[in-house]
This record gives sequence, structure tokens and C-alpha cells, in this order.
Amino acid sequence: MERFFERRRVYPVSAILLSLAAFVSTLLGGLFALRFRRLLHYILSFSAGVVLGVVAFDILPELFALAHESNVDVSIGMVALVAGFLLFHAVERFILVHAAHEHGFAPHRHPTVGLTSAAALIGHSFMDGVGIGLGFQVSPSVGIAVAVAVIAHDFCDGLNTVSVMLLHGNEDPRSRLMLALDALAPIVGAASTLAFNVPPAVLVPYLGFFAGFLLFIATSDILPEAHTTDRALKFLALLALTVLGAGLTFVAVRVAG
Repeated sequence: MERFFERRRVYPVSAILLSLAAFVSTLLGGLFALRFRRLLHYILSFSAGVVLGVVAFDILPELFALAHESNVDVSIGMVALVAGFLLFHAVERFILVHAAHEHGFAPHRHPTVGLTSAAALIGHSFMDGVGIGLGFQVSPSVGIAVAVAVIAHDFCDGLNTVSVMLLHGNEDPRSRLMLALDALAPIVGAASTLAFNVPPAVLVPYLGFFAGFLLFIATSDILPEAHTTDRALKFLALLALTVLGAGLTFVAVRVAG
């Protein structure tokens, strides 16, 4: 335990500096989405693949490894995944029902849903920063490995945050605000680990819960909107971008690991 606190004093600067790199990466991704909004369907298709890749190749393997190393029942994490998915579904339906004062059941967009989706991504980014900080509490090599993985996909985190905001009709100022919060989240997360130590028994259900959140965002929110087209060739191009997003995430996670 004494060595743990010693490590925490020695490496906080490295954790904060690397979280600043994640901040820049997130901002660049979000600004890209704002600049090229006419290509939003293509951006969303790629984003859906990235989110699916993060869940399948990053979060779930980490959950299984952590549960095994800590002798925590992995089913706890999977129950949390289902709970996260269903909770987000229930929240979205609740918002839609109470926002349905428009013309019957005609197609419509709800900025509040975009805010909720973006808030979930901000929570994920915060825990990215927590991951960097806790990695440095273990060792500098682990901290650097985690930071590389975070920086690699934070570009797409910023892109995803802006995409879901625009998708649900939010204006530029609100989208930029959520992007700024998403970019700051890893720094706040990394800094917060200087004050606490999270036990594995808590991390396992957390990872599962946010995997469920992100899985819902990808499969029930971003992907259906991105792939709405009657043209077969365009659909194939959009599908290829989704596969590319998932594939690049797989490569980034493997290289960082």
C-alpha cells in the first residue's frame, strides 16, 4: 500500500500531460464533424463502427480481464451492460413521449435526446481519463499504454459527440459546448484519480454499464440514422465506413496493447 501511494505521487504530471493530448484529439474530432456536416451520414456510419469497436475490442476485453484478475463474477459486468442498454432505451423513450406535442407521430428530432447521448459519451471520456490516472498508479508503462489507446480513439469520441448533437437538431453553440465538456472530461478524470483508488469490484460493473450505454448509442441511435437510404450503392458505402471504423478501432487497440 505504501508503494501504491508513492507511485501516485511520482506520476501525476505524466497522467495530466497525456490527458491534455486526449483533450486536443477530442477537439479535433468534434471540429471535423462541425466543418463537414454535409457528410454527416458518412461521419455517422464511421462513428457507429468506432463505438461498436470500442465496446467489442476495448471495454469488454478489459472487463473480462479485470474480472478474472480480481476474482469478480463476470456476470455482474454483463448484468450491468444489459442494465445500461435498457436504462438508456427507457430514458430515450421517456423523453420522446414527453416531447411528443408535435403533429401526431410525424418524423421529428429531439435536441434533448442528443444531449443525453452526448452526456453518455462525456461520461465515457471522463472514465478514459480515470483509466489513464489509474494506469499510472500501477506503473508508468501501463499508464502510457492506456493513454495511447485513449488518445487514438478520442478523435472519434469528439466526432461522435458532435454527430449525435447535430443528428437530433441541436444548434452549433450547444454542440460546441458539449464538445468542450467532452474534451475536458479526460483531464478531469485523470486529475480525480489523485484523490481515490477504485476497487476492481466497482470497476467491473462500471465497465459493463457504460458498454451498455455505448452499445445502445451505436445500434439504436447512430447506426439506423446513418444507414437510411434507398440507394444500394450508397448503403454499401455507408456500411463499408462502419466496418472501417470498427476495424481501425481494433487495430488501434491491438497496437496500443
